Amino acid sequence: MSYAALVRPAIDRVYIGMRAAARPRLLALTEQTGLRQGLNSSFYFGLLARPLPADGFAAVTAYAGGDMSDELAQGTMAVDDAGNWSLTGTGHTFTLALQQAAADAAQEHWAQTFRGALPGEAVLPRLAELLGVLLKAGEATGGPAFRAATPVYEPAGASYALQVSTRMGALRHHRGDAHRAAWAAAGLTVEQLRALSPADPLRVSIEQDTNRRDEPIYQALTESERWELLGLLAALPN
Repeated sequence: MSYAALVRPAIDRVYIGMRAAARPRLLALTEQTGLRQGLNSSFYFGLLARPLPADGFAAVTAYAGGDMSDELAQGTMAVDDAGNWSLTGTGHTFTLALQQAAADAAQEHWAQTFRGALPGEAVLPRLAELLGVLLKAGEATGGPAFRAATPVYEPAGASYALQVSTRMGALRHHRGDAHRAAWAAAGLTVEQLRALSPADPLRVSIEQDTNRRDEPIYQALTESERWELLGLLAALPN
C-alpha cells in the first residue's frame, strides 16, 4: 500500500470529525448574520487569499456541482467575465467569521483528552508544521484546485487549531486533483465514476492511479516524519 493510500483515511477522519463538531457554531453564525453558507464555507482557505480562477472553480465543484445562484443572490460572491469567482466585501467579512468559528470548534473538539487517553491539542504545533511542509511541496505537483487553495489564508496570530484546520482542508485538494485527473484519464465523467462499484476493476485502477498521483507530496517528509504524521493524526479525536 502506498503512503498516500494509508494516510488518506486518517486525514479524512480528523477533518470530517472537525467539520461535524463545528456545525453548531457555523449554523449559529448563519442565524446571527442572516447569510447562508456556500462555497465559502468549504473553500475559505483559498477564497480569503485570492479570487478562485475558472479552472479552479471547475475542479472544486466537479462533484457537488457549480450552482452559485445563492451566493450571487445574497451578494457574498461575484464572478467576472472570465469565470473567476471572488468574495465581496460582505462575503469576505462573513467568510473570516466562518474560518474563525471552525477553528474555535476545532480547538474545543481537539482539546479532548478522554481522561488522558489522547494527547489532544498538544500535538497541534507539530502537526501544523508538517502540514505546512506538505502544502509547500504541493506547489510543484498540485492541480487547479490545490493551486487555488494555496498558499492558505491565516490571520496574524492564528491559533494552532486554526492553522491545522485550514491547512488540512487545503491539503485534501491535492488528492482531489489527483482523483479527478485519474478518472478523466480513464475517459470517464463524474456520473460514470459514481456508477462504478468499489470492487469494479476500473474503479480499483482509478484509485490506484489516484494514489500514484497523490504520492509525490508526501516525499517532502522523511520516512520518520511520515510515520509521525500518522501518529499525530491518530492522537486527535474523531
